[in-house]
Amino acid sequence: MFWKIVGIVALVWIALAVVGALVKGLFWVLVVGAVVFGLYLLFKAMSDSDSKDVTRL
Repeated sequence: MFWKIVGIVALVWIALAVVGALVKGLFWVLVVGAVVFGLYLLFKAMSDSDSKDVTRL
């Protein structure tokens, strides 16, 4: 029973380490993607005055 608990704790620890590394590595990719998408929507809204719905791509 003891080793089962130790194994579960070790697996959770490894999973959290992997997820933490992925979040840390991909955070700036997400930020840059959100900024580029926002600039694209702003450009579409400014250039196309006929279209009222700026979320329509």
